[in-house]
Amino acid sequence: MKNSIIIIVLVFTSTFAKVNAQTAQLLDTIYANDTKNVALFFHEPIRQGISGSENFIFTYNRDKEQYFGLLQAKPGKESNLLVVSRDGSIFSFILKYRKALSKLNYFIPISSRIGNEKPLVKDIKNESRIEDSIDPDTYYYNKFSSYLLRKEQRIGSLQKRRERIILSVENIVFDKDELYFVIRIENKSSLDYDVNFLNLYLETRRKGKKKSLQSLQQEPIFKYKLPSRIGEDDVARFVYVMPKFSIDKDRRLVLELNEKRGERNIELKLSHHYINHPN
Repeated sequence: MKNSIIIIVLVFTSTFAKVNAQTAQLLDTIYANDTKNVALFFHEPIRQGISGSENFIFTYNRDKEQYFGLLQAKPGKESNLLVVSRDGSIFSFILKYRKALSKLNYFIPISSRIGNEKPLVKDIKNESRIEDSIDPDTYYYNKFSSYLLRKEQRIGSLQKRRERIILSVENIVFDKDELYFVIRIENKSSLDYDVNFLNLYLETRRKGKKKSLQSLQQEPIFKYKLPSRIGEDDVARFVYVMPKFSIDKDRRLVLELNEKRGERNIELKLSHHYINHPN
């Protein structure tokens, strides 16, 4: 009996040691010194970064979240660095001082994260409750819109800019009885952009001696992740779901972006071709 217990303890100790060894191997080592800045770039802006020793200094923008931080080091014992990104991803690194550096920039892939602040485990029961609490159409619009934002499919170069604000239509997708418009607003200015509204109009060109334009607003049946504000040097991507429609060559679709308490308004015009030939 005693021999059996000893064997079990030895096996457990050996397994635990292997797991610890594998975990340690997963941590990348980053070298730094006191004469150069070593830059670490992440997939999401940095929310928090903590080094384990005073001879390693990791700096990042605490006022405005950015995608990179800078590391410097003084001679001393090795330490570690813990970084938490905006989406809750956790990264851990071994830090070592090295007088001569062969690498100054580290691009950290999301696959290097060691975990997340919140468990990334789907709660099947809660998901079922959410699905049951909303109507099937809304649930489907949410799922399909989320899927389209993850895709890199493009329908063409459709954009209009004004004063460093860029309005683009990245994709138009036909699914079931709806058209999905994947829309992007990029703010390259030094001021935040507050969205008052983004409306869609069908515009008809009347022929004859007195040419005129007639506009008819088209109401979306669903909006996914429509932003209220786009920060300086930031991008927002979202989806408008419209009932299926087509237009002839004398009509066009107009997207009107209007700024709240501002005058950086944009009109983006799409010809019948893009509406009648979606992805």
